[in-house]
Amino acid sequence: MFKSKSQNTDNNRLEDEEDELDEAEIEELFQQQIPTSIGEEEHKVFIVHPDVKWGSRKQFLTTAALQMEEAVGLVNTLYNWSVVDKIILSTKTPEKKRIFGKGNFQALTEKVRATPGVTAVFVNVERLSPSSEKELQEAWGVKVLDRYSLVLHIFRCNARTKEAKLQISLAEIPLLRSRLRNEAAKLDQQGGGSRYIMGSGETLYEVQQRLLKERELKIRSALERLRRKRHLLRSQRKHRDFPIVSVMGYTNCGKTTLIKALTGDAGLQPKDQLFATLDVTVHAGQLPSHMTVLYVDTIGFLSQLPHQLIDSFSATLEDVTHSDLIIHVRDISHPETVNQKVNVLNVLKNLQIPERLLNSIIEVHNKIDLIEGYEVGDAEVIPISALKQHGLEVLKEKIEEAVVKYTGKQTMTLKVQLNSSQLAWLYKEATVQAVDDVGDDCTANVKVIISQAAYGRYRKLFQVT
Repeated sequence: MFKSKSQNTDNNRLEDEEDELDEAEIEELFQQQIPTSIGEEEHKVFIVHPDVKWGSRKQFLTTAALQMEEAVGLVNTLYNWSVVDKIILSTKTPEKKRIFGKGNFQALTEKVRATPGVTAVFVNVERLSPSSEKELQEAWGVKVLDRYSLVLHIFRCNARTKEAKLQISLAEIPLLRSRLRNEAAKLDQQGGGSRYIMGSGETLYEVQQRLLKERELKIRSALERLRRKRHLLRSQRKHRDFPIVSVMGYTNCGKTTLIKALTGDAGLQPKDQLFATLDVTVHAGQLPSHMTVLYVDTIGFLSQLPHQLIDSFSATLEDVTHSDLIIHVRDISHPETVNQKVNVLNVLKNLQIPERLLNSIIEVHNKIDLIEGYEVGDAEVIPISALKQHGLEVLKEKIEEAVVKYTGKQTMTLKVQLNSSQLAWLYKEATVQAVDDVGDDCTANVKVIISQAAYGRYRKLFQVT
């Protein structure tokens, strides 16, 4: 799939490596096999939410009505998709193929078939088994989706960059593998699954398995190259001593709006939709001391998603583990804000975020302007409205305080010779806060925030004791 080129002797020439991954090759991988078979056409969707009454699958921090509301939001995220009907149905047997008991399932089937124009049914569960999906499709006569396949389709529709397309292609591999096993089982029933392809010594199923494995290896290889490129960019940022602040949160909580408010970056265009951000983007902003920090905008989280989907985006989320600080943005106006917080923190723990980062998270309550009589209740929480730009100065001060604490930077006053390049060097390598007491001896007292590494370089370069 990837063109062979002469071995580059300089292993640091990562730009050349990335050039091998041209757009046509990535696009071919991206479009090669699409497991959901949803297509690009519009869909009229019937949503079914199984309300689990007890057991390990029962949700305690939310309600069936709120879960249905989120399901409707997922469908409406897609262009030209619409919800034609929806139903919350109790179940005591969510692990069974048909999910519901005999009576409920029969009533549901009659309702689905009697609803005009239905082209797909969205069963609002994390993941349907292949056999369950097959049985439901046969019963209802239309395409059946679960949260995994629907969210993947949303990702696919929103993917713009090489990295996003590759990560989505990797996340689709489990679905392709399941479909392949189903097709093999069907062939076995018809007596054709174990036939060998002439001259190959392999059955059709074995050939398809091998091709899928080869595709997976190509995707992982391409992602590894992009990961190395991202590592190089991270190293360059670290070398410049820019503190890195990752902005995390549940999807559509206002992360991008907050970063735009903190940085004034006019290029950022926040959207009021789920999963508007699929790629990590980095934006520079200044704190009250004039220190430059880099805000990392990340993909939003969602409840009830399989670990494989999160794992596929590990290359993107790797930036978070190398941050100096995490800001957790919560849409405090959302009725499920507590459940959303729990989901985000659980994902962060599963990503093996360093304990120091988890313990130093700054929690931000966004959209306080939408709540009448809002009260903080927790002194550690920063209340803001990113859209109205309320509370941002307090947040910046909190970020600065945390950055200085966790990066080992220190505030110092240095005596600088103005007839040398010392001051220019400090402006470039540190944060200059004030230049005072310019005397007749061409010296000044310069107040700076500087890292230990930069201070060591300063002393060595200018022979300061």
